[in-house]
Parts: sequence; structure tokens; C-alpha cells
Amino acid sequence: MSPVYSTTFAVLDIAPEPYAVAPILSARVGIAALGEEPVHAIALRAQVRIEPYRRSYTEAESLGLVDLFGPRERWRDTQRSFLWMHCATMIPGFTGGAEVDLPMPVTYDFEVTGSKYLHALREGTVPLIFLFSGTVFFRGATGFAIQQIPWDREDKFDMPISVWHDLVAAHFPNSGYVRLTGETLAALAAYKSSHGMLGFDDAVTALLARAAEEAL
Repeated sequence: MSPVYSTTFAVLDIAPEPYAVAPILSARVGIAALGEEPVHAIALRAQVRIEPYRRSYTEAESLGLVDLFGPRERWRDTQRSFLWMHCATMIPGFTGGAEVDLPMPVTYDFEVTGSKYLHALREGTVPLIFLFSGTVFFRGATGFAIQQIPWDREDKFDMPISVWHDLVAAHFPNSGYVRLTGETLAALAAYKSSHGMLGFDDAVTALLARAAEEAL
């Protein structure tokens, strides 16, 4: 008979990965595996979701969340858990317990729901829930065997929003990305060139200034 493991997971901390080329957070995950034999390896996966209803918001933050949840009086109906990312890692063998780093690749694309939500937050924490899954590999009496991580393995973690702000500031200092259609980008490039401007930022700033003047 193959050994049976009871494997649990707890998120201990989340911090920016300091030497990554792309923006990556690193979640420190504690693992406890109770079984008859050492764990040979774990192919760990996690679905990371944001639970916006688990925190309060300032008036300034609520203005940035209108696109996602509508006006504040509707939030009771519109605030639902939503997917932020999927992440995975291979964990080497251990006995009893271990602490490992789970890489969390991050995007700053404002068309992505998670980025919109995080950009709106000014203080406090981000209410996360990690839904763990994957495969545990161990050496049984007749060779290697596997066991699936149960579907109910999850853990909640409130990540300080400052962690995300620090990551973005390191990779995108004083900047961001906005997705445009090909036609809009071509028109903006033509406007920039015809007015002798050096960059797209100058073109957008000029167009915003003109719109502000026309609104007066």
C-alpha cells in the first residue's frame, strides 16, 4: 500500500524578486507534509485571486474602482472574487516540512482587471486567496508514486499594497502602459510627427491640454 500524505500550505510573506528582469513577486510558502516517507518532489500550482470585499476603501480609491465595480452603492452586488494570476513551481524533496518561494509574474497592463484594481489602491492591504493544487511525488514500496493535492487546500493572505507599488516603481518608474488599437496608434504617431514632437507622451499631453481648453 502506498503511503498517504496530508499536505497543507500557508503563505508566510510576499516580496518583490530583487534581481528579476521582468516584474515578479515572490510568495514564501510554508509546507507541511505528514506521511510515512519523505516527499521526493512537488509540482505545485496556485490560482491567486483577489477578494475585494474583504477590505474598506477611501473616497479617492473608490473613484479609481468605478470601472470595475460601479458606484459605491452597488458594491454589495458587484464586488466578487476575481482571478489575478496562475503561478507554478517545482519543489525539491524534503521530510516533514519546508519553506519555498513561489514566483508570481506581474503585469502592469491597465487593461487587466488586477492591474486596474491595484493601481486604484493607495494604502492598506490587498486581500488575496491562494488556491493550491498539483502533484506530490514520493517513493513507495514498489517505486515512485504520486498523489494529487486535495482541491480544498487554500490560504488567505493580506499583502501590503506597498509591496506592489515598490515592484512597479522598480520596473516602470513614473510610467505605465495603455493598450491602443492599431488605427489609434497610427493616428497618434502621425500627430506626433506632424507637430515635431519627440515622444508619444508629448503628443498625449498636448491633446489633453487642447481638450481641457475646449472644455472651458
